[in-house]
Amino acid sequence: MDERLPYQDLIDGDIPPWVMRFIKGVGKAINRYRMIQKNDEVIIAASGGKDSLALALALSLRRKWLPVTYTLKAVMIDWIEHPIPPEYKEKLRAYFSALDIDLIIFEEHQFPESFNGDFNCYLCARNRRRILFQYAEKENAKLIAMGHHLDDLAETTLMNLCFRASFSTMLPVQEFFERKMHIIRPLIETRENVTRRLAECYDIPVIKPVCPYDQTNVRARLKPIISELSHIDKLTREHIYNAHDFSVSVLPEKQ
Repeated sequence: MDERLPYQDLIDGDIPPWVMRFIKGVGKAINRYRMIQKNDEVIIAASGGKDSLALALALSLRRKWLPVTYTLKAVMIDWIEHPIPPEYKEKLRAYFSALDIDLIIFEEHQFPESFNGDFNCYLCARNRRRILFQYAEKENAKLIAMGHHLDDLAETTLMNLCFRASFSTMLPVQEFFERKMHIIRPLIETRENVTRRLAECYDIPVIKPVCPYDQTNVRARLKPIISELSHIDKLTREHIYNAHDFSVSVLPEKQ
């Protein structure tokens, strides 16, 4: 029997302090980098994992308290090779409906012919991003929100530093196509353990996306290293974040 609390409690306003801190932390990052402004249309890249579902929750609930409005839509890619079970699709549709977010599900090939039989994390991410960009262009939407969090940033930093000789990482706001489109990362200052706790405490319909390299890729192997570093200094992730200069990663204010 599922002993988790109903997520409807959060939507109805029964929000415990630790969840409120999470939502306010997301809002702080959004404001710091001016990620979302009045009347923006934001497309949420919804994988079905805990991070993107937590992101959708925070962006939806936060709208209730703001003096400005913005529109949310969610796009989920259902890989034909590893389809989402129908019962989970219904749970996800109900979740996004409760959050007042339109959910669009695309059935796509995870291994398109253009890969010529190759497959790796980079190609998979590029394929997913292509689909998102095509939909955003069709909808004339300029913002795509992804669920990357502070742990993702720390892992990416170490990957680039140790294996590519580059001190770089994912940006809070990343521009594409000569600033015509931007990826935003509202969870960039949020630790992964917060989204994990949210999924453990509430009946959020998390469906773990199928990844052939989930436990063997470099990112997965770096997680325990960062965890070990955090035993030496609990603010390891925050130190890595603060070591970067994100001053250029700010959207200009609308006139």
